[in-house]
Amino acid sequence: MIPRRPLLLLSAAVLGLHALVLGLAAHSGLPAAASPAPLVFHTRTVAPPAPEPPAAATAAVAPPQAVAAPTPKRPRAPTARTPAPHAPVAVAEEPLPEVGTAVADASQAPAPEAAASEAAVVAEATAHAASAPEAQAVPAPQAAASDSAVPAPAPVPGIAILAPGAAQDGGTAQRVPVRLPAPARLEFDVQGQAKHLQYNASAELVWQHDGQQYQARQEIRVLFLGSRAQTSVGEITPLGLQPRRFGDRSRSEKAAHFDFAQGQVTFSANNPSARIAPGAQDRLSVFLQLSAMLAAAPQAYPVGTRIQVPTVSSHAADLWTFTIEREETLNLPLGRVRAVALQRLPVRDYDQKAQVWLAPELDYLPVRIRITQANGDFAELNLRSREAP
Repeated sequence: MIPRRPLLLLSAAVLGLHALVLGLAAHSGLPAAASPAPLVFHTRTVAPPAPEPPAAATAAVAPPQAVAAPTPKRPRAPTARTPAPHAPVAVAEEPLPEVGTAVADASQAPAPEAAASEAAVVAEATAHAASAPEAQAVPAPQAAASDSAVPAPAPVPGIAILAPGAAQDGGTAQRVPVRLPAPARLEFDVQGQAKHLQYNASAELVWQHDGQQYQARQEIRVLFLGSRAQTSVGEITPLGLQPRRFGDRSRSEKAAHFDFAQGQVTFSANNPSARIAPGAQDRLSVFLQLSAMLAAAPQAYPVGTRIQVPTVSSHAADLWTFTIEREETLNLPLGRVRAVALQRLPVRDYDQKAQVWLAPELDYLPVRIRITQANGDFAELNLRSREAP
């Protein structure tokens, strides 16, 4: 057991030692360990009292503690005269809500690298949109409207009568008067040239109708070379002849099928179909249609008049334009015959030149037909006889 008196002496010595240490610290000028804390309290006492912030602002103001945290690192200066206390004073002079707003904005703002990269992406996207062809096209609403707008199909030409000097406009079908010639069998002598070789042949044209339907057949027979036949069958309408089928046979037959209800003609040779209008003819019926038109009203076709007739072959449709020429007298195997000449001049390099002479004394039936190819080959038919079929 320790005596009581020595214990009291020991306690007094310890207390004296603590007092001495505290006295030396007070007179040494060294900063106390908790010196940063009074600085923080000092700034908050200088700042004006702030109103009670809302919940959102309170959450936004929370980060200032993180801002004030780095202050303990500032005691790098050897003395207490460091300028660090001015930073809290400058911040405290602004109202606390604005500081909180600034901190909130800073917390939401992207880092400089992220902002630069986002701006680069936006700039690249803008440049790409400006350089893309779609961006230079019409706006989407206008494009959608233009896509939905279906252009009206071009009118299909029909029979048209053009007075001398009138512009060629490919007019629509006209209701022209017609008077069909009586049925007949016409025999022809043929002179021609094929591949620069001259030949003589015979031909026959058989024309028949009952006032409602018609059929026509023309065949050219060349000795030792065979024959070529064209046929046309169809109906008779107020516009004249309306073909239903046209056939062209040499070694094999090719045909065109007319569908006026649908307004088109199709071909057996797998050629694309073509649009047609009322009044369209084939390459055989066209000559008989011209006969019926001139027989009905010869005074309506003075010299220089042009007659446009859509004409179909066994593989395509075209627009033939015949020009009325002067009447002349022909020396034929049948004898001297007065006839009106009609001529179809070629429009393209590969077009045929077609000429026909219609005799008023024979119901305007053809008494001479001449077809000239683009390479110079031709066939000319001159009437030798006419009789009932």
